[in-house]
Amino acid sequence: MQSSLQRQWRAGQYQAYDATSMQQVFLRPKSHPFWLNTVVALAAGLALRLWLIFHYAQIQEDSLVYGDIAKNWLLHGIYGLSHKHFVAPALIRLPGYPLYLALCFRLFGLEHYTAVLYTEAAVDLGTCLLAGLLVRNLLGPRLGMLATWLATLCPFTATYTLSPLTEVPSIFCVALALYALERWRHRPDYGLHFWLLVFALSYSILLRPDGGLVAAAVGPVMAWYAWRSLGPQPALRRMLLFSLLVLLPLFPWTYRNWRVFHVLQPLAPKSATDPGGFVPDGFNRWFRTWGIDYASNEEVYWNAGSDSIDIHDLPTRAFDSPQQYQQTAALLERYNRQNLMTAPLDAQFNAIAQQRIRHSPIRYYVLLPLARLADMWLRPRTEILPVSTRWWEYSEHNQETELAFAYGVLNFAYLLLAAVGAWRCYRLLQASSTSAPWMPLYLAMLGFVLLRCLLLLTLDNSEPRYTLECYPIVFFFAAAAFLAKTRPAATRS
Repeated sequence: MQSSLQRQWRAGQYQAYDATSMQQVFLRPKSHPFWLNTVVALAAGLALRLWLIFHYAQIQEDSLVYGDIAKNWLLHGIYGLSHKHFVAPALIRLPGYPLYLALCFRLFGLEHYTAVLYTEAAVDLGTCLLAGLLVRNLLGPRLGMLATWLATLCPFTATYTLSPLTEVPSIFCVALALYALERWRHRPDYGLHFWLLVFALSYSILLRPDGGLVAAAVGPVMAWYAWRSLGPQPALRRMLLFSLLVLLPLFPWTYRNWRVFHVLQPLAPKSATDPGGFVPDGFNRWFRTWGIDYASNEEVYWNAGSDSIDIHDLPTRAFDSPQQYQQTAALLERYNRQNLMTAPLDAQFNAIAQQRIRHSPIRYYVLLPLARLADMWLRPRTEILPVSTRWWEYSEHNQETELAFAYGVLNFAYLLLAAVGAWRCYRLLQASSTSAPWMPLYLAMLGFVLLRCLLLLTLDNSEPRYTLECYPIVFFFAAAAFLAKTRPAATRS
Protein backbone atom coordinates (compact mmCIF):
# COMPACT_ATOMS: atom_id res chain seq x y z
CA MET A 1 0.00 0.00 0.00
CA GLN A 2 2.77 2.39 0.89
CA SER A 3 4.67 1.73 -2.32
CA SER A 4 1.49 2.42 -4.28
CA LEU A 5 1.06 5.78 -2.57
CA GLN A 6 4.72 6.55 -3.18
CA ARG A 7 4.28 5.89 -6.89
CA GLN A 8 1.20 8.10 -6.96
CA TRP A 9 3.06 10.86 -5.10
CA ARG A 10 5.95 10.77 -7.52
CA ALA A 11 3.48 10.92 -10.39
CA GLY A 12 2.02 14.07 -8.89
CA GLN A 13 -1.38 12.48 -8.22
CA TYR A 14 -1.41 12.87 -4.41
CA GLN A 15 -0.07 15.08 -1.66
CA ALA A 16 0.94 13.06 1.38
CA TYR A 17 1.31 14.50 4.90
CA ASP A 18 2.00 13.07 8.27
CA ALA A 19 -1.15 13.82 10.30
CA THR A 20 0.81 14.78 13.42
CA SER A 21 3.85 16.68 12.16
CA MET A 22 2.15 18.13 9.08
CA GLN A 23 5.28 17.27 7.10
CA GLN A 24 5.33 15.56 3.71
CA VAL A 25 6.13 11.91 4.24
CA PHE A 26 6.88 10.99 0.66
CA LEU A 27 9.27 12.51 -1.82
CA ARG A 28 8.01 15.54 -3.72
CA PRO A 29 6.97 14.92 -7.29
CA LYS A 30 9.12 16.30 -10.03
CA SER A 31 9.06 20.08 -9.71
CA HIS A 32 8.97 20.98 -13.37
CA PRO A 33 5.13 20.69 -13.75
CA PHE A 34 4.74 23.29 -11.01
CA TRP A 35 7.27 25.65 -12.52
CA LEU A 36 5.97 25.16 -16.06
CA ASN A 37 2.44 25.93 -14.89
CA THR A 38 3.73 28.92 -12.94
CA VAL A 39 5.49 30.34 -16.01
CA VAL A 40 2.31 29.95 -18.07
CA ALA A 41 0.24 31.61 -15.32
CA LEU A 42 2.68 34.52 -15.05
CA ALA A 43 2.66 34.94 -18.83
CA ALA A 44 -1.15 35.09 -18.78
CA GLY A 45 -1.01 37.59 -15.91
CA LEU A 46 1.51 39.72 -17.78
CA ALA A 47 -0.72 39.74 -20.88
CA LEU A 48 -3.69 40.84 -18.75
CA ARG A 49 -1.74 43.68 -17.13
CA LEU A 50 -0.23 44.91 -20.38
CA TRP A 51 -3.67 44.92 -21.98
CA LEU A 52 -5.10 46.91 -19.08
CA ILE A 53 -2.21 49.40 -19.17
CA PHE A 54 -2.54 49.85 -22.94
CA HIS A 55 -6.29 50.55 -22.77
CA TYR A 56 -6.91 52.16 -19.38
CA ALA A 57 -3.67 53.68 -18.03
CA GLN A 58 -4.29 56.91 -16.12
CA ILE A 59 -2.46 59.37 -13.91
CA GLN A 60 -4.50 60.28 -10.85
CA GLU A 61 -4.11 63.31 -8.62
CA ASP A 62 -2.35 61.29 -5.93
CA SER A 63 0.08 59.99 -8.56
CA LEU A 64 1.00 63.55 -9.50
CA VAL A 65 1.58 64.44 -5.85
CA TYR A 66 3.98 61.52 -5.41
CA GLY A 67 5.61 62.28 -8.76
CA ASP A 68 6.10 65.97 -7.90
CA ILE A 69 7.80 65.04 -4.63
CA ALA A 70 10.06 62.54 -6.42
CA LYS A 71 10.97 65.08 -9.13
CA ASN A 72 11.83 67.82 -6.64
CA TRP A 73 13.83 65.33 -4.62
CA LEU A 74 15.89 64.47 -7.69
CA LEU A 75 16.28 67.96 -9.18
CA HIS A 76 16.50 70.19 -6.11
CA GLY A 77 17.28 67.86 -3.23
CA ILE A 78 14.07 69.03 -1.51
CA TYR A 79 11.41 66.61 -0.34
CA GLY A 80 8.47 68.86 -1.15
CA LEU A 81 5.81 70.12 -3.54
CA SER A 82 6.10 72.63 -6.37
CA HIS A 83 4.43 76.01 -6.22
CA LYS A 84 4.54 78.80 -8.79
CA HIS A 85 8.05 80.07 -8.11
CA PHE A 86 9.41 77.81 -5.40
CA VAL A 87 9.43 74.33 -3.88
CA ALA A 88 8.02 74.00 -0.35
CA PRO A 89 9.04 71.12 1.95
CA ALA A 90 6.22 68.70 2.75
CA LEU A 91 5.50 65.74 5.00
CA ILE A 92 2.04 64.78 3.74
CA ARG A 93 3.40 61.59 2.15
CA LEU A 94 5.85 59.03 3.49
CA PRO A 95 9.10 58.70 1.49
CA GLY A 96 8.71 55.05 0.43
CA TYR A 97 6.79 55.58 -2.81
CA PRO A 98 8.50 58.84 -3.85
CA LEU A 99 11.77 56.92 -3.46
CA TYR A 100 10.40 54.23 -5.79
CA LEU A 101 9.33 56.87 -8.33
CA ALA A 102 12.65 58.70 -8.06
CA LEU A 103 14.48 55.48 -8.89
CA CYS A 104 12.22 54.90 -11.91
CA PHE A 105 12.67 58.50 -13.06
CA ARG A 106 16.42 58.13 -12.76
CA LEU A 107 16.44 54.91 -14.80
CA PHE A 108 13.78 55.62 -17.42
CA GLY A 109 13.47 59.40 -17.59
CA LEU A 110 11.88 62.18 -15.59
CA GLU A 111 8.09 61.84 -15.24
CA HIS A 112 8.11 58.73 -17.43
CA TYR A 113 5.02 57.28 -15.79
CA THR A 114 4.46 54.61 -18.44
CA ALA A 115 7.73 52.97 -17.44
CA VAL A 116 6.56 53.12 -13.81
CA LEU A 117 3.40 51.20 -14.76
CA TYR A 118 5.45 48.47 -16.44
CA THR A 119 7.64 48.11 -13.35
CA GLU A 120 4.52 47.91 -11.18
CA ALA A 121 3.17 45.16 -13.43
CA ALA A 122 6.38 43.22 -12.76
CA VAL A 123 6.08 43.86 -9.02
CA ASP A 124 2.47 42.67 -9.05
CA LEU A 125 3.48 39.48 -10.82
CA GLY A 126 6.08 39.03 -8.08
CA THR A 127 3.20 39.14 -5.60
CA CYS A 128 1.42 36.41 -7.58
CA LEU A 129 4.56 34.25 -7.59
CA LEU A 130 5.05 34.65 -3.84
CA ALA A 131 1.41 33.76 -3.18
CA GLY A 132 1.78 30.58 -5.22
CA LEU A 133 5.04 29.62 -3.53
CA LEU A 134 3.57 30.15 -0.07
CA VAL A 135 0.66 27.83 -0.84
CA ARG A 136 3.01 25.31 -2.47
CA ASN A 137 5.23 25.17 0.62
CA LEU A 138 2.34 24.69 3.02
CA LEU A 139 -0.38 22.87 1.07
CA GLY A 140 1.42 21.21 -1.82
CA PRO A 141 2.24 21.89 -5.48
CA ARG A 142 -1.24 21.42 -6.92
CA LEU A 143 -2.82 24.06 -4.69
CA GLY A 144 0.27 26.22 -5.25
CA MET A 145 -0.41 26.20 -8.98
CA LEU A 146 -4.07 27.03 -8.34
CA ALA A 147 -3.12 29.95 -6.07
CA THR A 148 -0.79 31.32 -8.76
CA TRP A 149 -3.60 31.28 -11.31
CA LEU A 150 -6.04 32.87 -8.87
CA ALA A 151 -3.55 35.67 -8.25
CA THR A 152 -2.37 36.32 -11.82
CA LEU A 153 -5.90 36.46 -13.24
CA CYS A 154 -7.39 38.49 -10.37
CA PRO A 155 -8.54 41.77 -11.97
CA PHE A 156 -8.78 43.64 -8.67
CA THR A 157 -5.05 43.74 -7.99
CA ALA A 158 -4.17 43.87 -11.70
CA THR A 159 -6.15 47.07 -12.28
CA TYR A 160 -4.00 48.95 -9.76
CA THR A 161 -1.09 48.68 -12.18
CA LEU A 162 -2.98 51.26 -14.26
CA SER A 163 -1.94 54.22 -12.12
CA PRO A 164 1.20 54.97 -10.11
CA LEU A 165 -0.04 54.47 -6.54
CA THR A 166 1.21 52.75 -3.38
CA GLU A 167 -1.17 49.78 -3.60
CA VAL A 168 0.99 47.52 -5.80
CA PRO A 169 4.20 47.71 -3.70
CA SER A 170 2.16 47.56 -0.48
CA ILE A 171 0.49 44.31 -1.54
CA PHE A 172 3.89 42.95 -2.59
CA CYS A 173 5.33 43.69 0.86
CA VAL A 174 2.53 41.71 2.53
CA ALA A 175 3.13 38.71 0.26
CA LEU A 176 6.90 38.94 0.73
CA ALA A 177 6.59 39.15 4.52
CA LEU A 178 4.38 36.04 4.69
CA TYR A 179 6.57 34.03 2.32
CA ALA A 180 9.80 35.04 4.09
CA LEU A 181 8.28 34.23 7.48
CA GLU A 182 7.27 30.77 6.26
CA ARG A 183 10.84 30.12 5.05
CA TRP A 184 12.50 31.70 8.09
CA ARG A 185 10.60 29.50 10.55
CA HIS A 186 12.56 26.47 9.34
CA ARG A 187 15.90 28.17 10.05
CA PRO A 188 15.61 31.28 12.26
CA ASP A 189 19.06 32.74 11.57
CA TYR A 190 20.41 35.92 9.96
CA GLY A 191 20.19 34.50 6.47
CA LEU A 192 18.42 35.69 3.32
CA HIS A 193 14.88 35.31 4.64
CA PHE A 194 15.67 37.31 7.76
CA TRP A 195 16.72 40.25 5.58
CA LEU A 196 13.72 39.79 3.29
CA LEU A 197 11.52 40.10 6.36
CA VAL A 198 13.36 43.24 7.43
CA PHE A 199 12.90 44.78 3.98
CA ALA A 200 9.23 43.82 3.65
CA LEU A 201 8.20 45.18 7.05
CA SER A 202 10.37 48.28 6.91
CA TYR A 203 9.38 49.28 3.40
CA SER A 204 5.68 48.66 4.05
CA ILE A 205 5.90 51.20 6.89
CA LEU A 206 7.64 53.69 4.59
CA LEU A 207 4.93 53.29 1.94
CA ARG A 208 1.81 53.98 4.01
CA PRO A 209 1.10 54.84 7.65
CA ASP A 210 -0.96 51.66 7.99
CA GLY A 211 1.98 49.55 6.82
CA GLY A 212 2.89 48.91 10.43
CA LEU A 213 -0.01 46.46 10.65
CA VAL A 214 2.09 43.93 8.74
CA ALA A 215 4.76 44.09 11.44
CA ALA A 216 2.08 43.94 14.16
CA ALA A 217 0.78 40.66 12.73
CA VAL A 218 4.09 39.09 11.71
CA GLY A 219 6.31 40.21 14.62
CA PRO A 220 4.71 38.15 17.42
CA VAL A 221 4.71 35.01 15.26
CA MET A 222 8.34 35.55 14.36
CA ALA A 223 9.18 35.93 18.05
CA TRP A 224 7.33 32.69 18.84
CA TYR A 225 9.27 30.75 16.23
CA ALA A 226 12.54 32.23 17.50
CA TRP A 227 11.69 31.36 21.11
CA ARG A 228 10.79 27.78 20.21
CA SER A 229 13.99 27.26 18.17
CA LEU A 230 16.57 29.30 20.08
CA GLY A 231 15.34 29.73 23.63
CA PRO A 232 14.25 32.88 25.49
CA GLN A 233 17.45 34.95 25.66
CA PRO A 234 18.75 34.39 22.09
CA ALA A 235 15.23 34.96 20.77
CA LEU A 236 14.97 38.22 22.71
CA ARG A 237 18.30 39.47 21.34
CA ARG A 238 17.33 38.51 17.80
CA MET A 239 13.95 40.18 17.97
CA LEU A 240 15.40 43.38 19.46
CA LEU A 241 17.86 43.59 16.58
CA PHE A 242 15.09 42.81 14.11
CA SER A 243 12.84 45.54 15.53
CA LEU A 244 15.66 48.07 15.40
CA LEU A 245 16.40 47.23 11.76
CA VAL A 246 12.74 47.49 10.77
CA LEU A 247 12.31 50.90 12.42
CA LEU A 248 15.72 52.25 11.43
CA PRO A 249 14.55 53.97 8.18
CA LEU A 250 12.00 55.97 10.18
CA PHE A 251 14.68 57.70 12.26
CA PRO A 252 16.06 59.99 9.50
CA TRP A 253 12.51 60.75 8.35
CA THR A 254 11.42 61.69 11.87
CA TYR A 255 14.55 63.78 12.41
CA ARG A 256 13.99 65.60 9.11
CA ASN A 257 10.40 66.46 10.07
CA TRP A 258 11.55 67.75 13.45
CA ARG A 259 14.31 69.86 11.89
CA VAL A 260 12.14 71.31 9.10
CA PHE A 261 8.68 71.55 10.71
CA HIS A 262 9.52 71.29 14.44
CA VAL A 263 6.98 68.50 14.92
CA LEU A 264 7.43 64.91 16.06
CA GLN A 265 5.96 63.09 13.06
CA PRO A 266 7.37 59.59 12.47
CA LEU A 267 4.58 58.81 9.97
CA ALA A 268 2.43 60.88 7.63
CA PRO A 269 -0.46 62.75 9.32
CA LYS A 270 -3.94 61.27 8.96
CA SER A 271 -5.25 64.56 7.58
CA ALA A 272 -2.59 64.56 4.78
CA THR A 273 -1.81 68.21 5.48
CA ASP A 274 1.41 69.92 6.45
CA PRO A 275 1.70 71.54 9.91
CA GLY A 276 -0.36 74.71 10.08
CA GLY A 277 -2.73 73.66 7.30
CA PHE A 278 -6.48 73.92 7.85
CA VAL A 279 -8.24 70.59 8.45
CA PRO A 280 -12.08 70.64 8.15
CA ASP A 281 -12.63 68.32 11.10
CA GLY A 282 -16.23 69.46 11.53
CA PHE A 283 -17.11 68.73 7.90
CA ASN A 284 -15.38 65.36 8.08
CA ARG A 285 -17.27 64.49 11.25
CA TRP A 286 -20.56 65.50 9.61
CA PHE A 287 -19.75 63.29 6.61
CA ARG A 288 -19.02 60.42 8.96
CA THR A 289 -22.58 60.65 10.34
CA TRP A 290 -24.02 59.41 7.04
CA GLY A 291 -21.28 58.49 4.53
CA ILE A 292 -21.11 54.83 3.53
CA ASP A 293 -20.52 54.24 -0.15
CA TYR A 294 -17.61 55.16 -2.40
CA ALA A 295 -19.84 57.35 -4.60
CA SER A 296 -20.30 59.79 -1.70
CA ASN A 297 -16.52 60.19 -1.51
CA GLU A 298 -16.31 61.47 -5.08
CA GLU A 299 -19.46 63.59 -4.94
CA VAL A 300 -19.10 65.11 -1.47
CA TYR A 301 -16.08 64.18 0.68
CA TRP A 302 -13.31 64.94 -1.80
CA ASN A 303 -15.03 68.08 -3.07
CA ALA A 304 -14.66 69.95 0.22
CA GLY A 305 -12.46 72.97 -0.48
CA SER A 306 -12.11 72.32 -4.22
CA ASP A 307 -15.49 71.87 -5.93
CA SER A 308 -19.19 72.44 -5.38
CA ILE A 309 -21.42 69.99 -3.50
CA ASP A 310 -24.97 69.29 -4.68
CA ILE A 311 -27.53 68.73 -1.94
CA HIS A 312 -29.27 66.20 -4.23
CA ASP A 313 -26.19 63.96 -4.12
CA LEU A 314 -26.77 63.36 -0.42
CA PRO A 315 -28.84 60.30 0.53
CA THR A 316 -31.89 60.60 2.76
CA ARG A 317 -29.97 59.16 5.73
CA ALA A 318 -27.96 62.42 5.81
CA PHE A 319 -30.96 64.20 7.41
CA ASP A 320 -32.87 63.39 10.58
CA SER A 321 -35.64 65.95 10.02
CA PRO A 322 -36.90 68.50 7.47
CA GLN A 323 -35.38 71.24 9.61
CA GLN A 324 -31.97 69.57 9.43
CA TYR A 325 -32.35 69.30 5.66
CA GLN A 326 -32.90 73.05 5.46
CA GLN A 327 -29.87 73.74 7.69
CA THR A 328 -27.65 71.51 5.57
CA ALA A 329 -28.90 73.01 2.31
CA ALA A 330 -28.21 76.53 3.59
CA LEU A 331 -24.67 75.58 4.63
CA LEU A 332 -23.94 73.96 1.27
CA GLU A 333 -25.30 76.99 -0.55
CA ARG A 334 -22.94 79.25 1.39
CA TYR A 335 -20.05 76.91 0.69
CA ASN A 336 -20.82 76.70 -3.06
CA ARG A 337 -20.51 80.45 -3.50
CA GLN A 338 -16.72 80.22 -3.28
CA ASN A 339 -16.05 76.48 -2.97
CA LEU A 340 -14.06 77.34 0.14
CA MET A 341 -14.35 75.61 3.51
CA THR A 342 -13.83 78.27 6.16
CA ALA A 343 -13.53 77.82 9.92
CA PRO A 344 -17.04 79.26 10.63
CA LEU A 345 -18.62 76.95 8.04
CA ASP A 346 -16.70 74.01 9.42
CA ALA A 347 -17.94 74.81 12.93
CA GLN A 348 -21.56 74.78 11.74
CA PHE A 349 -21.08 71.42 10.02
CA ASN A 350 -19.67 70.17 13.31
CA ALA A 351 -22.77 71.44 15.14
CA ILE A 352 -25.03 69.44 12.82
CA ALA A 353 -22.76 66.41 13.31
CA GLN A 354 -23.06 66.65 17.10
CA GLN A 355 -26.83 66.94 16.72
CA ARG A 356 -26.96 63.78 14.65
CA ILE A 357 -24.64 61.85 16.97
CA ARG A 358 -26.81 62.70 19.99
CA HIS A 359 -29.86 61.61 18.04
CA SER A 360 -28.39 58.14 17.29
CA PRO A 361 -25.01 57.30 18.84
CA ILE A 362 -25.29 53.61 17.88
CA ARG A 363 -25.66 54.59 14.24
CA TYR A 364 -22.55 56.78 14.38
CA TYR A 365 -20.27 54.53 16.45
CA VAL A 366 -21.39 51.06 15.32
CA LEU A 367 -23.71 50.76 12.33
CA LEU A 368 -22.10 53.25 9.93
CA PRO A 369 -18.50 52.05 10.51
CA LEU A 370 -19.62 48.46 9.89
CA ALA A 371 -21.49 49.55 6.75
CA ARG A 372 -18.40 51.36 5.45
CA LEU A 373 -16.28 48.29 6.12
CA ALA A 374 -18.77 46.08 4.25
CA ASP A 375 -18.72 48.52 1.33
CA MET A 376 -14.92 48.37 1.20
CA TRP A 377 -14.99 44.56 1.01
CA LEU A 378 -18.05 43.94 -1.18
CA ARG A 379 -18.39 46.89 -3.54
CA PRO A 380 -17.51 46.09 -7.20
CA ARG A 381 -13.83 47.01 -7.50
CA THR A 382 -14.20 49.22 -10.56
CA GLU A 383 -13.15 52.51 -8.97
CA ILE A 384 -10.00 52.79 -11.07
CA LEU A 385 -11.72 51.77 -14.32
CA PRO A 386 -13.80 54.11 -16.52
CA VAL A 387 -17.01 52.97 -14.82
CA SER A 388 -19.48 55.34 -13.19
CA THR A 389 -19.39 55.48 -9.41
CA ARG A 390 -23.19 55.16 -9.56
CA TRP A 391 -22.82 51.85 -11.33
CA TRP A 392 -26.24 50.60 -10.20
CA GLU A 393 -28.12 53.15 -12.37
CA TYR A 394 -28.70 50.72 -15.23
CA SER A 395 -30.75 53.09 -17.40
CA GLU A 396 -27.88 55.60 -17.50
CA HIS A 397 -25.08 53.21 -18.51
CA ASN A 398 -26.18 49.61 -18.95
CA GLN A 399 -22.79 48.20 -20.07
CA GLU A 400 -20.98 49.76 -17.12
CA THR A 401 -23.63 48.38 -14.77
CA GLU A 402 -23.21 44.89 -16.21
CA LEU A 403 -19.41 45.09 -15.88
CA ALA A 404 -19.65 46.34 -12.30
CA PHE A 405 -22.14 43.60 -11.43
CA ALA A 406 -19.79 40.95 -12.87
CA TYR A 407 -16.91 42.42 -10.86
CA GLY A 408 -19.03 42.35 -7.73
CA VAL A 409 -19.96 38.69 -8.23
CA LEU A 410 -16.32 37.76 -8.91
CA ASN A 411 -15.13 39.64 -5.84
CA PHE A 412 -17.74 37.86 -3.70
CA ALA A 413 -16.61 34.51 -5.14
CA TYR A 414 -13.00 35.19 -4.12
CA LEU A 415 -14.06 36.15 -0.61
CA LEU A 416 -16.41 33.17 -0.27
CA LEU A 417 -13.67 30.77 -1.36
CA ALA A 418 -11.29 32.43 1.09
CA ALA A 419 -13.75 32.00 3.97
CA VAL A 420 -14.20 28.30 3.11
CA GLY A 421 -10.44 27.84 2.78
CA ALA A 422 -9.74 29.51 6.12
CA TRP A 423 -12.18 27.11 7.78
CA ARG A 424 -10.67 24.06 6.09
CA CYS A 425 -7.16 25.12 7.08
CA TYR A 426 -8.36 25.48 10.64
CA ARG A 427 -9.90 22.01 10.59
CA LEU A 428 -6.72 20.55 9.10
CA LEU A 429 -4.52 22.19 11.71
CA GLN A 430 -6.89 21.22 14.49
CA ALA A 431 -6.87 17.60 13.34
CA SER A 432 -3.06 17.47 13.42
CA SER A 433 -2.59 19.10 16.85
CA THR A 434 -2.70 22.52 18.42
CA SER A 435 1.08 22.73 17.99
CA ALA A 436 1.08 22.26 14.21
CA PRO A 437 4.18 24.01 12.85
CA TRP A 438 2.36 26.56 10.72
CA MET A 439 -0.55 27.26 13.07
CA PRO A 440 1.15 30.56 14.15
CA LEU A 441 1.52 31.55 10.50
CA TYR A 442 -2.17 30.83 9.98
CA LEU A 443 -2.96 33.05 12.97
CA ALA A 444 -0.68 35.79 11.59
CA MET A 445 -2.67 35.86 8.33
CA LEU A 446 -6.00 36.03 10.13
CA GLY A 447 -4.58 38.57 12.58
CA PHE A 448 -3.48 40.88 9.79
CA VAL A 449 -6.95 40.82 8.22
CA LEU A 450 -8.55 41.49 11.62
CA LEU A 451 -6.17 44.36 12.46
CA ARG A 452 -6.79 45.93 9.08
CA CYS A 453 -10.55 45.71 9.50
CA LEU A 454 -10.32 47.32 12.93
CA LEU A 455 -8.31 50.17 11.46
CA LEU A 456 -10.75 50.64 8.58
CA LEU A 457 -13.60 51.01 11.08
CA THR A 458 -12.01 54.28 12.22
CA LEU A 459 -11.88 55.93 8.77
CA ASP A 460 -14.20 58.69 7.60
CA ASN A 461 -14.50 57.49 4.01
CA SER A 462 -14.97 54.14 2.32
CA GLU A 463 -12.45 53.11 -0.34
CA PRO A 464 -12.30 49.51 -1.63
CA ARG A 465 -8.56 49.82 -2.30
CA TYR A 466 -7.91 49.86 1.45
CA THR A 467 -8.71 46.13 1.61
CA LEU A 468 -6.42 45.14 -1.27
CA GLU A 469 -3.46 44.56 1.06
CA CYS A 470 -5.38 41.53 2.36
CA TYR A 471 -5.53 39.89 -1.06
CA PRO A 472 -2.34 37.80 -0.78
CA ILE A 473 -4.12 36.15 2.15
CA VAL A 474 -7.34 35.90 0.13
CA PHE A 475 -5.40 34.07 -2.60
CA PHE A 476 -3.93 31.66 -0.04
CA PHE A 477 -7.24 30.74 1.54
CA ALA A 478 -9.13 30.71 -1.78
CA ALA A 479 -6.75 28.00 -3.00
CA ALA A 480 -7.10 26.19 0.33
CA ALA A 481 -10.87 25.96 -0.27
CA PHE A 482 -10.04 23.04 -2.56
CA LEU A 483 -7.95 21.32 0.11
CA ALA A 484 -10.45 18.54 0.81
CA LYS A 485 -10.52 17.53 -2.85
CA THR A 486 -6.76 17.34 -3.22
CA ARG A 487 -5.76 15.73 0.10
CA PRO A 488 -4.96 12.04 -0.29
CA ALA A 489 -7.29 9.38 1.00
CA ALA A 490 -4.53 8.15 3.33
CA THR A 491 -4.62 11.39 5.34
CA ARG A 492 -8.38 11.69 5.64
CA SER A 493 -10.00 10.55 8.85
